[in-house]
Amino acid sequence: MNAAPHPRPAPGLPGRRGLLGGLLAGAALAAVPALAAPAHAGARPAPAHPGPRATRPLLLGTYTSEGGGDTGIGTAAYDTGTGAITSGPVITGVENPSYLAPHPSGATVYAVAEQGAGAVTAVAIRPDGTYEVLGSRPTGGSGPTHLSVHPSGRWLLSANYTSGSVAVHPIAEDGSLGERTDLVTHSSPPPGPGQGGPHAHQIVTSPDGGHVLAVDLGTDTVYTYRLDASAGTLAEVSRAALTPGSGPRHLAFHPGGRFAYLACELDNTMVVCAYDPATGALTPGPGQSTGTGSGVSYPAQPAVPGDGAYVYLANRGHNSLTRYAVEGDGAVLRLLDTVPVGGDWPRQLALSPDSSLLFAANQRSSTVTVFGIGPDGSLTGAGAPFPAPVAVCVLPLP
Repeated sequence: MNAAPHPRPAPGLPGRRGLLGGLLAGAALAAVPALAAPAHAGARPAPAHPGPRATRPLLLGTYTSEGGGDTGIGTAAYDTGTGAITSGPVITGVENPSYLAPHPSGATVYAVAEQGAGAVTAVAIRPDGTYEVLGSRPTGGSGPTHLSVHPSGRWLLSANYTSGSVAVHPIAEDGSLGERTDLVTHSSPPPGPGQGGPHAHQIVTSPDGGHVLAVDLGTDTVYTYRLDASAGTLAEVSRAALTPGSGPRHLAFHPGGRFAYLACELDNTMVVCAYDPATGALTPGPGQSTGTGSGVSYPAQPAVPGDGAYVYLANRGHNSLTRYAVEGDGAVLRLLDTVPVGGDWPRQLALSPDSSLLFAANQRSSTVTVFGIGPDGSLTGAGAPFPAPVAVCVLPLP
């Protein structure tokens, strides 16, 4: 079903749920130079500590149909020691790539097409230092805002925000996508107060690989599915109900695999959730402060470094980053502080592979800001903001 979009905050910001329909125009192949030669297909990610002054690729998601947006996926490179970013060419032939996700092999990256006729696109990262668009497939829904690759590398999972559904696509040996194998619409429970309908905002696989979790902002629910690894179909096994009207948006797992941290954008809270790998059940705790004071700061996304000692949260309305200490083997978050993000409307966060740097994509200021992470989890700005047209996603590659 086509749900009415949830009204966005901030008057004057072009609506991100009402983008033009139509499938991606990326069926034709397009190649542009990459900024660092990637690993060959089947290779594992680069070592966690690539060296103090190594340079690694960085990809940037945007809206191609929005004023001031880019013409495709932006490419750049970042210095792993200083965090400094240098720009590169644009990967064209990809429409509205508002979220990006890498394949575990490092040989392919995938993008959503956040528009009326939602789609997903595969982009190969060639050993010769080029990117090549492999083509796109429809998601069967509208307004996809998130996607992830199953750890097996065989399935692409995507979440359609506007239509409130989640989709599965097979991934071929060369990284290209096959026809959709499943589409599940969140038809119950009823939408939360003022939500108008289901709004699937994220889909991820649990750390143990046994379950797929879909966060729905519209129904205030996290759905747990079991993925049939042969057929590429989803079977629901559990639901976690959040506070009505809380608007759960994105979660991030603790590396221990027994707890997840869920940002709720409408009631301005962070929720610690217990996760049972045996059943897939997610059990939310009470909402906790984001440290942003009164009012709604529309928290967007949590990020957890590899050691699991801290959690960071992007607050769009407050234009800040919240830092929590992780205690009790992941069961407890202790609010430490908030720091200015150095941009406007931090939509998404990403950590460098070694968790030494934190990147924030600031949508309204069209910038990416970078922070060094200290031994105590503190954040220190690393240079001036990097200009990136309508920056809504940043993906540092190994």
